Order: sequence, then structure tokens, then C-alpha cells
Amino acid sequence: MIEVTELSKDFGPVRAVDHLSFLVQPGTVTGFLGPNGAGKTTTLRMLLGLVAPTSGRGTIDGRPYADLPDPVRTVGAALEASSFHPGRTAVDQLRVLCLAARLPRQRADEVLAMVGLTQVGDHRIHTFSTGMRQRLALAAALLGDPQVLLLDEPTNGLDPEGIAWMRGLLRHLATQGRTVLVSSHVLAEVEQTVDHVVIVSRGRLVRACSLQELVTTRSAHVLARSPHPEALAAQLAEGVDGRRPLAVNRVGQDALTVEGLPIALVGRAALMAGVELHELREERTDLEDVFLALTSGEQP
Repeated sequence: MIEVTELSKDFGPVRAVDHLSFLVQPGTVTGFLGPNGAGKTTTLRMLLGLVAPTSGRGTIDGRPYADLPDPVRTVGAALEASSFHPGRTAVDQLRVLCLAARLPRQRADEVLAMVGLTQVGDHRIHTFSTGMRQRLALAAALLGDPQVLLLDEPTNGLDPEGIAWMRGLLRHLATQGRTVLVSSHVLAEVEQTVDHVVIVSRGRLVRACSLQELVTTRSAHVLARSPHPEALAAQLAEGVDGRRPLAVNRVGQDALTVEGLPIALVGRAALMAGVELHELREERTDLEDVFLALTSGEQP
């Protein structure tokens, strides 16, 4: 489990993280979301003991990173995909890390297979694409078979196939009971992967909830297109099965948006009014719009 409690970090006059608190439970993939500059990477670095907090604390399995008895086997982290020696081969780079962590040499080959890099294991890293470096960074994070993973923008540079692969792997790791925290500035990238979200903006917590809870914040309305929108609006105002919409708004010359009524009742209102329908569909605010509204300080 990851626990962040009143964590703050100042860089001179700039407060990068401001009294941030949240929990990440085992067996889940949690999206750590916020625009660039929101304090996500600084928070991850504080969790890993790379940056000293100004105040507050972050713990992994109840301890600060520096107090973990075997950190490599407890936490795996991928914060940068460019921190490898460019002249080494992928497998040699991982074997060096195995030696430093007192891990079996063959573990390098095992994690290369896990991330789909076996065929290029003997290639030098300077020849790797950004996406291949991302996979290698994940392989390095998995060397100690850790129960906690901290990944900073892991889909950067991946093509659509690579993103789908990453989603599947992260879901698989979570089903094994691991704690997975994935930072991103794009909700759409992690929407199909995460169970929970922690959303930050300007270093402060904006929202911490399940993805399902975030989904329910999306507003919905019905779009009805007809050559006789006035007649439909009049019928809606009278009510359908004893129910009236919260709002009916005209859109262009031939359409209405209807809030507060299900699509079936809007269709019934058209039938009752005897008006022709050219289009009838439900529209929901995109989750990305909800995310942008939250991080800009607006209410979705």
C-alpha cells in the first residue's frame, strides 16, 4: 500500500506539492492524474526518497523508502526512460542492475521476455525507439518482482499496439495483488486501465475516487432533431408520463437538447406530438472534459 499524508514540497518560493494526501490500495491500478507541472513527478520522487519533502510524509507498506529492508524487491519504479547507458545492450544493462541488487543473472532475460524485448536484447540501447526504452524501463522496474510499482507516464512514445499491451500488463500485475500507481496528464490514456484516480492540480488534491465515481459525474442530455422542434418542445413542457424535463434548449434550426428525461420518454413525447424525428441520441460529457474541468478549478 502507498500512503501519502500532508506531503508538501517547496522549491524556493514555488510550492510544487501542497499538503497532498491519498491512499493507493493493493490489487488496483490507480491513475495519478494532473496537467504537466501539477506535482506528480515530484510526489513520486519524494515517495522514492529522491527528493526530501518540506513537510508531511509518504510511505510504502507503512515505511519511508529509506527504511525498507529490501527496496528492490518491494518497489519498482520507472520515472525516466532515458537513464540507461546508451552503449550497453538491453540485456547487459539489466544484468548490471541485477548484480547491483544481488538478483540472479537470469532475471534479466525473464523481464525482457515479459516486456516483449527478447528479440532485441542484444541490441545497443542507443538504437532503441522511445517506446522500446519505455519497455526497457518497465523491465528494470520489474527486476525485483516488486509488490509496488510507480510508473511515470509509461505510455509516452508507445504506439497504439504498445499502449494496449501496457494496459493489459498493468491489469495483469494488479490481479496478482500488486499496488500500481501510474501517472499521466491524459485521462483518455489510462481510462481503460485504472480502477481509481487521484487527480491533482497545482500540487493540490482535486479528487480521489474510483473511476466509476468519476464516470457518474458526467452530465447527460438527449439530442432530438426534428423538422418541428417547437411542437416537440411544447409536448415536453406538458410532460410525458407525469414527468417533465429539467431543461429544453434549442440547438440550431431543427434540434433540441433535453436534460432530465431518459431517451425513451423523449421519443414518446415525439410520438404524442405527432412529430417526425430525424435523430434521437443520448450525449454524455467526455471524461476528458470532466478531467479538464476539475483541473482548471471548474465544476463539471
